[in-house]
Amino acid sequence: MLYREAGQFKTSYTADMAIFPIRQDRIALILLLLFAFVGIPLLAHFQLWPLGSDYMLRAILIPFLILSLAAIGVNILVGYCGQISLGSGAFMAIGAYSAYKFGTGVHIPLEFLGTEIRIAPLPVLPSILLGGLMSAIVGILFGIPSLRIKGLYLAVATLAAQFFFDWVFLRVKWFTNYAPSGSIAAPDLHFFGYFVHSPIERYLLCLVFVTVFALIAKNLVRGNIGRQWMAIRDMDIAAELMGIRPLYAKLTAFAVSSFIVGVAGALWAFIYLGAWEPLAFSIDRSLQLLFMVIIGGLGSILGSFLGAAFILILPILLDQVPHAFGVPVSVETVSHLVFIVTGALICYLLIVEPHGFARLWSIAKEKLRLWPFPY
Repeated sequence: MLYREAGQFKTSYTADMAIFPIRQDRIALILLLLFAFVGIPLLAHFQLWPLGSDYMLRAILIPFLILSLAAIGVNILVGYCGQISLGSGAFMAIGAYSAYKFGTGVHIPLEFLGTEIRIAPLPVLPSILLGGLMSAIVGILFGIPSLRIKGLYLAVATLAAQFFFDWVFLRVKWFTNYAPSGSIAAPDLHFFGYFVHSPIERYLLCLVFVTVFALIAKNLVRGNIGRQWMAIRDMDIAAELMGIRPLYAKLTAFAVSSFIVGVAGALWAFIYLGAWEPLAFSIDRSLQLLFMVIIGGLGSILGSFLGAAFILILPILLDQVPHAFGVPVSVETVSHLVFIVTGALICYLLIVEPHGFARLWSIAKEKLRLWPFPY
């Protein structure tokens, strides 16, 4: 409830605690979800270019949704809790390979006991969620050093996790069911008896996952646990003096972040790639997710989507815009331009607006809401 008294705007506690307290935000979100769930499928049904094309769904929208979900997980740890991580690609790989093992059946030989453990193949949905759970367990284990180290040293510790799991998934053939090349294919996508095959079906499946987890993350960061994360981020010593337990706050941040990133890794492998190898989750993926969070906005769920959109759209713009003006640009030149523009933009944002595109959008939205009387 919003009312005016003595020249000042006042709100109720219920209105302040609403997940989207501003009416315009609620309307915009509803319209965006309607377009995403209804508009794009209609465009795809009638094959209207460009949003309805198979290329747009496979190459742009599906990876955008999955990387946005992974960026949300990274943002919870880095943006909300202030714990630097360079191992996000490893946790995506853990989610992907764990989901693959659960989806194809787990076989653990115990030769010293003369027996073995067998788990029958699970449906795709439980496999993806269990992949996220395995990623969360490993995230907690690698989050324990955050109780003693921070900053650059914590970044190095998470980087060690990245290299360790790169080696494990490349050398330990059990994770790939002893595939000779190390490249494996995801099982068929059967959800509740329905086979998900076409690009629009895969897009809608990703959209459901991203919508659910984004709402969960939004509620978490505005609740008690989210306030603990932000207190640890801003000043951990003062937060501990206030009664916040650093052990609980940091490990829950690692667990939630790793779970979401693990689910995103399983979606990336099952829905987007279909077949993959360990290089799909290398250190480049970790840096890409970190860049998304920095550019989009630290400590912002919206910033995760903005950062993912920028990182995905930038190479396309750098490739298509010169061609539109008749300037030939090679693929190698485009890749170099992507690094140059991304690096320059990160430096610019860190100096001018450390909260990224999300903050710039918030300022523009506020000015537009108060226009034409900004004061």
